[in-house]
Amino acid sequence: MDTLTGRASAVPGAVAVKASAGDVLFRPGDPCRGFLAVRSGSVKVGLTAANGREIVLYRVRPGEICLQTFSCLVVGAAYAAEGVAEDLVEAILIPPAAFDRLMAEDESFRAAVLASVAGRFGDFEHVVQALAFTGLETRIAAALLRLADASQEVRATHADLAAEIGSAREAVSRQLGLMARAGVVDLARGRIRLLRPAALRRLAEDVS
Repeated sequence: MDTLTGRASAVPGAVAVKASAGDVLFRPGDPCRGFLAVRSGSVKVGLTAANGREIVLYRVRPGEICLQTFSCLVVGAAYAAEGVAEDLVEAILIPPAAFDRLMAEDESFRAAVLASVAGRFGDFEHVVQALAFTGLETRIAAALLRLADASQEVRATHADLAAEIGSAREAVSRQLGLMARAGVVDLARGRIRLLRPAALRRLAEDVS
């Protein structure tokens, strides 16, 4: 068990949290109920613009923190993004006051939190770099490789993939169509099969 979840489980007042795939854990404007230490599963954190376009900022897995939650706890602000369970999520929720005590008194917990915060800034740098300097084809290839399961399938809609890379669904659909005609992928409803992963890896080198 990692430091974050290990210490969270022993905190008086900590509450066990379970969420199924698709459950919304927080929305923009929600107050922060405490520090969430993920024990299993994955939470996708993203933003939705006024025009409906979505972008995935990062995912929270065991041993990682949600930067949104950390920021809300530190400055007392409401959430600005949405967190959604991608699969069965089990976590421990530490009340704000208990989180403050842990940060002040537990050196190993504090070090683990700050290390994860630093890692999250690296995630944001990667997102900004990809959006500013990387072409659509390269970003799609990298996302397909990242999301593919052991059978080389990505279970996602074109809209899901567009949110993953911060692009418009129509643009993603056009590019996937080109990839399909080139024999790189096979498209079906809610599923993308990678036929030539090596070709995708070559395309994705710019964001590797």
